[in-house]
Parts: sequence; C-alpha cells; structure tokens
Amino acid sequence: MQAGDNTQAEACFRRAIKADPEFAEAYTNLAMLLESKQPKKAEQYYLKSLAIYPDSPETLSNLADFLTTRKRFAEAEALYIKSIVLNPKSSITHSNLGVLLTCLRREYEAETYFRRALELNPDNTKAAFNFSYLLLFQGRFEEGWERLDARDFNTDANLPFAKWRGEDLHGKSLLMWYELGFGDEIQFCRYVALLKARGVTDLTLVCRPELKTLFQTLQGVDTLYAANEHIPHRHYDFWAMPLSLPRFCQTRLDTIPAQLPYLHADPRSIQQWKLSDDGLKKVGLVWQGNPRHENEDQRSIHDVRLLQPLLEVKGIRFISLQKGFKGALGKMTKLPAEMHDFADTAAIISQLDLVICVDTAVAHLAGALGKPCWVLLPYFKIDWRWMNERDDSPWYPNVMRLFRQSSDQRWEPVIQSAAMALQRWMDDNP
Repeated sequence: MQAGDNTQAEACFRRAIKADPEFAEAYTNLAMLLESKQPKKAEQYYLKSLAIYPDSPETLSNLADFLTTRKRFAEAEALYIKSIVLNPKSSITHSNLGVLLTCLRREYEAETYFRRALELNPDNTKAAFNFSYLLLFQGRFEEGWERLDARDFNTDANLPFAKWRGEDLHGKSLLMWYELGFGDEIQFCRYVALLKARGVTDLTLVCRPELKTLFQTLQGVDTLYAANEHIPHRHYDFWAMPLSLPRFCQTRLDTIPAQLPYLHADPRSIQQWKLSDDGLKKVGLVWQGNPRHENEDQRSIHDVRLLQPLLEVKGIRFISLQKGFKGALGKMTKLPAEMHDFADTAAIISQLDLVICVDTAVAHLAGALGKPCWVLLPYFKIDWRWMNERDDSPWYPNVMRLFRQSSDQRWEPVIQSAAMALQRWMDDNP
C-alpha cells in the first residue's frame, strides 16, 4: 500500500483476514485502502475492526478522519475524543481534531488542540501547517507565516545554497522557487518587487510552465525559467519559496503589498483573443477549479444550471472561462478555442468588465490584473486567504468582492445574492 500497489495490497490484507478472521489491524488497513473507491465497504471494515478491538486509538482516529471527509462531523468528533482519551499523547489525533473544529468554525477549541499537538510533538510539521491556516484566516499573520513555513515538508526545493531567512539582500542574488498551486504563484509573485526594493541585484524566478508567458510581464525578474526547462547549475546567495516571503518581509494586514496591477496581458495575445464589441457588458464565468484540489467538492459548483439567476440579468454577454466546458447554457458564450496557458486567460480577462468565479486561480489572476472580480466561496474548508467574514480582500483592494456560503453550505443563496448585486451593478453602470 505504501508503494502504491493497491491491487497487491488488497490481496495481502484479504489473505491475512482469511488466515485470521479476528485480525483487527488487517481490517483497518483494508478500510484505509478502500476509502476513496469503495467508501461503504471501507466503513464496514472499520466497524468490523472496532468490533474486534473497540479500544484501538489508531482505528478510532482513522475512522474519524474518514467520517470527516464524508462531512459526518458529530460522529467524527466523538471518535477523535475517544481516541485521545485512550491515547492522550497522540499529536496526530489532536491536530486532526483541530482541523475538524476549524472547519466547523469552532476556532478557539481548534487552537487549543493544535497547540496541544505541537506541545506533544514540536516536530509535527503537519500540525503546524494546519494551525497556520487558522491563524492566517484570523489575520494573525506574525505567527501564521511562521507556522506556514512547515509546508516545506512537501515543497522544499532542497537547493544547495542558503534559504533566505530575512538576511540583508543588498547586492545579492536570489532564486525564487515555485509553489504547488497556480493561485499561490500568482498571488505571491508580487513579492518580487519587495525583494528588489530590499536590494536584490539578480533575481531568478522559476514557475510552472503554464505561467511562464504571463510572468514575462512581471517587473523585476532578471531571469525566468519554467520548471520543466533545463535550469543551468550556478550559485545563488539565497533561495526562497514565494509563500515564505511574507514571513521574512514582516507582512501584516496593514502592510500587504497590494499595488495593482502587477501582472499584465500581452498586447499580441489580446489581438489573438479579440472579443467582438456588441455594446453589451462582458462578464467572465468560472464555476469549477482544478479537479485534483483537495477541497474541489466543496469549492466548485458542479451543476452549471445553478448559475441561471446570473444569466438572467439583461444587458450582459457572459463568456465561459471554464476550461473543458463542452455544454451549453442559455446566452453564455463559449470561446472559439481552448486556452493553452494563463497568458491566454489574461488576454481574455483584460477585455472583460467583470469576472465572477469560484475560489480558483482565475480569481487571483483577475485580481493581479486589477480587473473587478467577484468570488463565490464555500463554507466548509474555506481557504485562509479569504479570511473571516470579510466581503473584500486586502490582497486585491478595490477590485475584489466576496460572496460566502452560510453554514447550510448551499450555493443557491450565494448565486442569488450575486445575481442581485449584478443587477445593481448594471443599474449603476448602464
């Protein structure tokens, strides 16, 4: 199972159970293996394991993790607490309960469990990372950025020179590595300007391939590479990850570098993607994000028909910015060709009056371009960067407006609210 050979792993677990039908751990392992593809079977095997060994803190915690993903929060919380009673020194279980309570907006309790997790194991990088989301969500940036650096457990570039930790940069060279998310890279490439202001004389930026053409419009970059290109071996004084920069630039709510725009559409791309002018306002729509995102089920709108209240607002030409959309919906215009990279998307957005989207990289792109953007946000596992109870974003001042799900986690009221706001926007901008 650890090697990813699930077929062979399942066969082994089943042989173990056949050899010993009371082998509780084998049922637990089989349940873990089947969670995503056969969730009903997985739950049955967890319960079978607990029927044999009801006081296994590990199985209780694993079943709680599983039930959390199924949004059965009350059951999951009870199992976490029972697991902690049986094994009060489990840093992992304390952290996972903290995550659950964060999702339920019980933030004071969540913080208690995160801090206990880190007392039990100061090296629990996942607990620190999870705690950072709560702190940043609350605007507690100083500790939040420090905890966020624990994400290096899965993104650390392991480069053979010093990682920048706030040292003097005058006359220095710096390699800025790439993050895992497109939105992360777009949001935090703004720190190039701050690094230059701190005296960096030679700044090399590595980005994901889909961003390279767009990032050629970013001021202050001396050399730009895509991550899939050959990057020549050379020495730099420092390297840095974009999401570590706010920590060492001492970014607080009132010092967020938010000079917009900091990215631009290429004039040649605009000509290539020229939209006809029919006198109507042009509004771009995105209702789904990357299907591999861990919170995709919650942050995306999976039934495009829910957007109908928006499309009923008159005087607007709606343009689908949704990659791979092959359907049809009322008066929404599909682009004549598929967008290849973010430079194509930027060229189209630059010609729009407004973008309405879910929490995906397009929101950050529109904001970085200085384009008005309305973001439809989920309630469950909302990303830290949208913070708590705000209807604006300090990262994209004066251009971004946030529409949030309530605790009922339904999209219909959010879309209805956005549709009413869109009608008022049309009345104010005839």
